[in-house]
Amino acid sequence: MSAANISTSLIAKPTGATLAQKLIARAAGREQVSVGEVLTCQVDLAMFHDSSGPRRLKPMLTDIGAQIWDRNKVVLVLDHYVPAQDADSQKIVQVTRDVAKEWQLPHVIDSEGICHVVLPERGHLKPGYFCVGGDSHSPTGGAFGTYMFGIGATEMLGVVATGEIWVQVPQTLRMVWSGALQKGVCAKDMMLHMIGKFGMNGGNYQAVEFAGDTVRGLGMQERMTLSNMSAEMGAQVGLIAADDVTTNYLKSVGVTDAQLEASHFFQTDEDADCQRFEFDASQLSPQVAAPHSPENTKPVAAFANIKPTVAYIGACTGAKLADLRAAAEVLKGRKVAAGVQLLVAPASARDQAQAAREGVMQILTDAGASVLPNACGACAGYGGTFQEGATVISSTARNFQGRMGPASVQVYLASPWTVAAAAVTGHISDVREVLS
Repeated sequence: MSAANISTSLIAKPTGATLAQKLIARAAGREQVSVGEVLTCQVDLAMFHDSSGPRRLKPMLTDIGAQIWDRNKVVLVLDHYVPAQDADSQKIVQVTRDVAKEWQLPHVIDSEGICHVVLPERGHLKPGYFCVGGDSHSPTGGAFGTYMFGIGATEMLGVVATGEIWVQVPQTLRMVWSGALQKGVCAKDMMLHMIGKFGMNGGNYQAVEFAGDTVRGLGMQERMTLSNMSAEMGAQVGLIAADDVTTNYLKSVGVTDAQLEASHFFQTDEDADCQRFEFDASQLSPQVAAPHSPENTKPVAAFANIKPTVAYIGACTGAKLADLRAAAEVLKGRKVAAGVQLLVAPASARDQAQAAREGVMQILTDAGASVLPNACGACAGYGGTFQEGATVISSTARNFQGRMGPASVQVYLASPWTVAAAAVTGHISDVREVLS
């Protein structure tokens, strides 16, 4: 049996609430909410970065004569244009830093990693929170039992001026994964498989929830990859109910027991009305998405004749500590194949420092990797792009034409395991065979 959908069903006699409904009800000050209702919600936290933040918000706030509603509930991250590569980038970074000082923002994270990774690293996300982000991959916060989604500049203006935003209560598409993943198969493969199955609009801007014993067995950083790439499936949010893995992680970054007291409440009730899809993780093989869309996903064997010139381990979905460890497991004692350039951009300074302490960074550089700054880098198209005609295998989230360089660049998406395997073999390979 393949890992494809086994059954789809509606849970009978719906009387309970989904995780999404409980999170929205809390933010709206309601006992319960129904799918389709439009409600005004109180925002617990707003995150924006050097691309979506001050350079867009300051002129609009000035025009309407408004102030930020609560500086303690705003986090600004400089990650897209740092380190500045040209005069335009330098100007954007300087504007961002100047406005941060003018606004006296207490939470500014400058050149220390990608917003979706450093935000939870600093303990800003908690189960039960309702948050918005000025970035399309803001659903990453859903991994922590937080209702978090991306919004545009004008919506962010409303949030920073009022602390409120309206939302329509979504339906929930519950992705239930059972069984153990094979060695070398990970959350990135799960997500690419789901995107390939449902397409980039399959989430229909509703709530996707990831559940099942496979998901419960994943570490926080793997869960973050699932929630992050729910955006590639067209969902508004990608939620995972908090459990001991969640609370232990949050305690490790300074969140108190008192702040986690209500975590157990934010779960989908067994009798809640949601659409359910089931998957067998044990049958899942490494997945690869061909240019130029994440939905062009097939099992890795379909791409064995592709010979990348660049292997890129970077971005919020592919260069966290767990991802660096995975790549190192493949690369240990091996060298990058002739004709392949291996680039590694750790997702955060903290993850890179921990990887260095563990010897992971040394393994990567011994294999031939060049290490890049802790930033969005090539994934966002600002921190250096690839040359005309390059063939790239990448652990990033998107492979849209022109995103990472000239239109001629061919980007194949895969897990860090698979990217590392391609780097050492010189062609897209099944990492399970490389590890055996």
